[in-house]
Amino acid sequence: MSGGALYQESLRTLRRLALPEASERDVLAALEAAQPGPLALFYEAGAEAGLPRDALLARGAGLFLSFSAGNLADDLIDGECTYHDPPIRVGPCVQFILQNLAFATLCGARARVPGPVLEDAVRTLAMAAGPQALEVRASTWTAPLFRQVAEGIAGQQWAAYLRVLWAGTVLEPRAAAAGRALGVAAHVAEDIRTRDVRFTSMPQADRDVVVDWARAATQALRQQDLRCLDAALRRIEPMLPEGES
Repeated sequence: MSGGALYQESLRTLRRLALPEASERDVLAALEAAQPGPLALFYEAGAEAGLPRDALLARGAGLFLSFSAGNLADDLIDGECTYHDPPIRVGPCVQFILQNLAFATLCGARARVPGPVLEDAVRTLAMAAGPQALEVRASTWTAPLFRQVAEGIAGQQWAAYLRVLWAGTVLEPRAAAAGRALGVAAHVAEDIRTRDVRFTSMPQADRDVVVDWARAATQALRQQDLRCLDAALRRIEPMLPEGES
């Protein structure tokens, strides 16, 4: 229900644009492809921080729009954008709409995100996208390369998300550390679950290093002692069994 509230808010935000029918349909397809994604966690983390509901809905929807833009970019890179036809022509247009709509939503009065916080978070998201260039060019994977990519496209990304979500709350000082640990742990767990080539192609010794790194991140998350992060851990930790990688 909580994640559903943010998704419905994202749809309302889209429909207020009054885009041409074809454009709205294309954007909706990208939103559907990205959910549920982080919706439940966005809501739970905002609620635990004590955000007023109106600000929580606006911040959560804005962040989900940004996440959806990134998800679409990733699908285009990986050749997995099956929801746009043709992807190479429709996808970039949709990504441009989503990214600008996300920014407009997070800048809005309802979101109540201080300007300097938003500036810093958006810059962090730009930096987070940088290691994607290393990923698309990688012919072999090692633990150092895996960590460099994961720290950017997952760790920094989640640090930025929580910085925006927790801005002005008692949890704001924890955003960077909690976000980086969450991004790293979730990224490694998902690569193991899906048997992504980034992980499976590495030598066993490198995989062990990466799994140990992810386990350390889960311990850092547990030390935060937050209900929203504990809920995420319950999904992540079963994918990181002790003694296996």
